[in-house]
Amino acid sequence: MTKITKAEIVDAIYERISVDRKVIREIVDLFIEEAKSALVSHKAIELRGFGTFEIKIRKGREKARNPKTGEILSVGSHGIVSFRSGKELRQEVWDLKQEEKPNESEESS
Repeated sequence: MTKITKAEIVDAIYERISVDRKVIREIVDLFIEEAKSALVSHKAIELRGFGTFEIKIRKGREKARNPKTGEILSVGSHGIVSFRSGKELRQEVWDLKQEEKPNESEESS
């Protein structure tokens, strides 16, 4: 699976609307800050057609294992970010196949 960076998102937006890259970067950074703030405040973020980000609390465990060292340790309850895709996004990605990855030929070059 290929990744896309924040800088690539800024460049893609710049190519579509031709607003100064610095302004676009500030807007993207502000969006991320607002999303983090909402999640830390236990608020869900619903982006219609895309999905919902929300915080879920995982129960602590007496016996957890560090996968790197194998050490057994205790883990307290903690929050995690959960994402549920929206209906439109689910429909768009439903029929994707392993071989249909974009930019696959660029990666092997």
